[in-house]
Amino acid sequence: MEKLKSVIPETLKLEISQSTIDELHCTCSSLLNFFQNLPLFHQMVRELTDPEKALCGKNKEAAMEAKAKGNECFSKGEYSTALHFYSQALRAAPADVEDKEKNLVAMLYLNRASTLHKLGFFLESLRDCSRALIVSPAYAKAWFRRAKANSSLGNYEDAIKDLTVSLKIETSSSGKKQIENELNMLLNKSGLSRAIEKPYHDSSEERLLMELKYVSTTTKGRGMTSFTDIPLASLIHKEDPYAAIILKNCRETHCAFCFNELPADTVPCVSCSIPLYCSLNCQVQAGGEDFSLCKDKYRLPQELSDDLEQYAKNVTSPDISSSSIEHAAEHKHECQGMHWPAVLPSDVVLAGRILIIMLLSRIRVNSMAIVRMNHPDGRQNLDYNATSSVEQVQVAQAVYSSGSLFNHSCVPNVHAYFLSRTLFMRATENVTAGSELELSYGPQVGQWDCSERRKFLEERYSFICQCSGCSQLNFSDLVHTGYRCSIPNCSGVVLESCVAKYEKEKLKHFKGPDSLQQYILKDDKIGGVASHVFEQNDYYRCFEPGHCLSCGSFRDLPASQKTIVKAEIRVRRLQEAVASGEIATDLVVDALKSIDILRTVLHPFNKRIAEVEDIIAQAFCSIGEFQAALKHCRASIEILEKLYGESHIVIGNELIKLASIQLSNGLKNGADNTSRTVAIFSQYYGSHADNMFPHLRYLKS
Repeated sequence: MEKLKSVIPETLKLEISQSTIDELHCTCSSLLNFFQNLPLFHQMVRELTDPEKALCGKNKEAAMEAKAKGNECFSKGEYSTALHFYSQALRAAPADVEDKEKNLVAMLYLNRASTLHKLGFFLESLRDCSRALIVSPAYAKAWFRRAKANSSLGNYEDAIKDLTVSLKIETSSSGKKQIENELNMLLNKSGLSRAIEKPYHDSSEERLLMELKYVSTTTKGRGMTSFTDIPLASLIHKEDPYAAIILKNCRETHCAFCFNELPADTVPCVSCSIPLYCSLNCQVQAGGEDFSLCKDKYRLPQELSDDLEQYAKNVTSPDISSSSIEHAAEHKHECQGMHWPAVLPSDVVLAGRILIIMLLSRIRVNSMAIVRMNHPDGRQNLDYNATSSVEQVQVAQAVYSSGSLFNHSCVPNVHAYFLSRTLFMRATENVTAGSELELSYGPQVGQWDCSERRKFLEERYSFICQCSGCSQLNFSDLVHTGYRCSIPNCSGVVLESCVAKYEKEKLKHFKGPDSLQQYILKDDKIGGVASHVFEQNDYYRCFEPGHCLSCGSFRDLPASQKTIVKAEIRVRRLQEAVASGEIATDLVVDALKSIDILRTVLHPFNKRIAEVEDIIAQAFCSIGEFQAALKHCRASIEILEKLYGESHIVIGNELIKLASIQLSNGLKNGADNTSRTVAIFSQYYGSHADNMFPHLRYLKS
């Protein structure tokens, strides 16, 4: 697709980019005429529609080549590389092909299971052994390998059953002797059986206790409200998508169905070589075929006892069904020779998946970004550097018919998050009946200033935000990128031109100085940095760039910006050193001097000061100076609390950092911070908080 796009003439690209909706027919015709006369286009169409040449077709030769490379790496002890090659071979291997009278897919799963066992991934090894047996139930070596995995996990009873089945199937005398020796060893130690450590699973199920309704708004079209009052932290909406698609850049790292991170034992599609899944269940749910379809050729012997026969049936015939979930089986329609998401842009494929729904029900829907939290395994000890940049990473795109009706606000009262592909929405404040329920489509108040937010939303979603955060004065927007007043001891803020322009626009919503004064007096924080505004009759003039909003004093902004540039050079050097793990003492000293300089120029609650404090805290943590790290972490949090509010999820993330420093320093006075952190995360995620943030479970313990 990229190759085809590269040959389109620049004149035609420009014509299309500058066209209007009325010119759509003309520009489409021009593009079609160009492609019709392009041999490359016809060649690509032939390749895409020819099952023998399709991008996602299975290929025995490619699978055998990857398997041979995996075997070579395994024999050399290069297990991680072998794991990669076996996984590549599984993607390419046809489900019904044999190698040395054994099913190729079953052999590859078993080879990968052996590799995973060598790497210490016993649970993953067990799952791969089971997958090999689903394809080929009479594979004695697979039962033997499954016994080894179960034994490593402490599941001695199941390991004994696995070996007993293996012994019944094995035909060679040497093989039988090996199994008998292993069986005798297990029978002697089976009394030492222990419970295996299972991964955390959230089993709580919250009920939706309120009824929502659609309403028409004057500025935002349709929206959502509630018939009743909604208490803080209430779960207000839960929904599975009509259709969803993983983003191309996440295809190798996240499951193509549930969008969770892929484990080491990935499951490929049976019919094509593009998507990967975290489990056989997800592969079937997506509309793919079950590996067990080709197992009839490799049946178990009939002489098994009733209990062993039932055990073997449970292992080789897992209860997997897609009938319990209401969604379009997306992959089912795309793996008959050509997996279209491999070629077309994600949004085009998503549109195609829901086209029939739109035609039938004539509903208008918008796609939503499915995100995952990017953080390390919560079972590890907390580390400041590991928790310093908890971020949301977009992994997929999906259509939620009701979820799309929640409008945007830069000061939302609803928080959206995802478990697997299911959308959850929770109230982040007490909402009165009839009030509109709004979530954030992007940056919020506190994260970016008003000018940046409005620009982003207009470019991304084609609307000019008129929410309360963008139409009313608020403390965060005033100080977010503000400068300090040039008069000592004045707490007023000085704005640069682009910020002043947007803040001045907000004054249009006030009918006069009296209404503005009453509004500002309600928020003493605004009064503290902009008291001069409501003392003047002509309050528009107060928002002149370079003038303090509290006393009217002038600040030379170009000179201040030059000072900031010089100070930032030292900060960037320290930041790079933190990233590389090589922190020299002089870099920390220089950064401390720089932040002192920044404080003389920037407003005390400018977000950049909080960010620099955070960088310095990371540096002190890295060199073991935990008391100093604690001081700078707290300084950062104090600023962010002013920008976001004390109960915002951002503050929860920052408190986790604070707790990590306290734990690293052996301090025992972090209980209050932990309780506050738990309260904030519960407000945004309810009973799912521990599942979303593994660090939270560690803190509680």
